[in-house]
Amino acid sequence: MSLKTPNINVRVLRIEQASPLIKRFTLEAADGGPLPAFSGGSHIMVQIPAASGLIHNAYSLLSSPYKLQQYQIAVRREEVSRGGSAFMHDFLAEGDILQISPPNNLFPLHATPERQILIAGGIGITPFMSQMEVLQASGAAFELHYAFRSQEQAAFVDELTARYGAHCHFHDASRGEQCNVSALLAHLGEHDHVYVCGPQSLIEAVQQAGAEQGIPPARLHWEQFAASTSGGAAFTVVLARSGREIPVAAEQTILQAIESDGSVAVDCLCREGVCGTCEVGIVEGEAEHRDQYLSEEEKQAQNSMLICVSRAKGSRIVLDL
Repeated sequence: MSLKTPNINVRVLRIEQASPLIKRFTLEAADGGPLPAFSGGSHIMVQIPAASGLIHNAYSLLSSPYKLQQYQIAVRREEVSRGGSAFMHDFLAEGDILQISPPNNLFPLHATPERQILIAGGIGITPFMSQMEVLQASGAAFELHYAFRSQEQAAFVDELTARYGAHCHFHDASRGEQCNVSALLAHLGEHDHVYVCGPQSLIEAVQQAGAEQGIPPARLHWEQFAASTSGGAAFTVVLARSGREIPVAAEQTILQAIESDGSVAVDCLCREGVCGTCEVGIVEGEAEHRDQYLSEEEKQAQNSMLICVSRAKGSRIVLDL
């Protein structure tokens, strides 16, 4: 998302408790008109006031891409966060006005003559809500595997069952129902595609099973809502235009280090490796990419990186700043 992209003013039409920790928000354009079109798997950036200033969180669109009078998003209350989920749960009220970005899709469906396999864990169900609307409308073959800790904590189970029936397979951990991704992937058709969204452990399990079973990477797709932003060795970032060297601590992002240094301003929004605003060119060195924005081809090319989450592979990296 670019800073030049105009935001959209929306009104909070309805707030519903989808589960003990998840609320669903229905939004409509403040001017009463239709909202921008989007494809299944899209997200929006929501501008949220917090104690530290405005923050921008990405939320998947739950609503149908065929009904543009309203958008729906779901927000899980997080115990450790920058304040976005607390604001959405505790302070936002029906009738309030929010600013959002136009939709963007980093998790699109891929055309296939065979099945689309959707694997969700917890709040990772959200991007699949709009995707299943598209799949059902097109008559495509698909199945959903939705894993959650308990029926009480899960969101949208009744709604999914009523709308999609036999397409849905639920895995309730409180009943000992585990989602065996190795067994699931072992029965893939030659042209089946797999999509996974949820905790890092679930995504890694699918990636590992796919690698062990020789599934081409082009048929495995995943989305995380927040990338790992810290952890790893300390290194130095060099600003190519000035030659200034800035140390980046092990538990610090490049963006945080540059902001603390104060010698140059960098545009940023989400700080979670989703929106692409802080993308910076790499002059020398290689990045350890942790974002969800760049494609695998772009990451391998090592021409740019998202400095809000990604790190240097070595002890030094030179950026076009």
